[in-house]
Amino acid sequence: MNWGILVQIFFINFFYVTLNTLRFMLTLKGYRLAAPLVSMVEITIYIVGLSLVLDHIDSPLNIFVYALGYAIGISVGIRIEDYLALGYIMVTVIIPQDDLQPDLTTIIRDAGYGVTKSYGEGRDGRRVILEILSTRKSERALYRLIKELDERAFIISHEP
Repeated sequence: MNWGILVQIFFINFFYVTLNTLRFMLTLKGYRLAAPLVSMVEITIYIVGLSLVLDHIDSPLNIFVYALGYAIGISVGIRIEDYLALGYIMVTVIIPQDDLQPDLTTIIRDAGYGVTKSYGEGRDGRRVILEILSTRKSERALYRLIKELDERAFIISHEP
């Protein structure tokens, strides 16, 4: 068993798949320059890694290490994308209309978010509907703010 080959196989595939995941996310978010540049590095690493594995395909352990590098590379790529939090989200907040509550729209706008306010009719009466545009980086802070302002808030989010 050649530990040097195993380590090379693992890290080459790890870096390849991490870059593959990031390139996919960049492509989806419309980064037209970054995605092709990342793909050039990605495919170079892929060719080196694949040739290394094919030269040493005689061992099931080599194949296992290749697959392990792949799996961990996906996980790390997703975590990096979560950290970068590229793009925007659209959050819909539905709360019961209550004349005693403070003007949530103003408070949320003052916190730096774009808010569109409308009204709807639910089974149990009128509802306030807030459409809020936010960067993905501030998504969790927005959720905390909404719940601090009204525990009854029903929150739906999606990418625009």
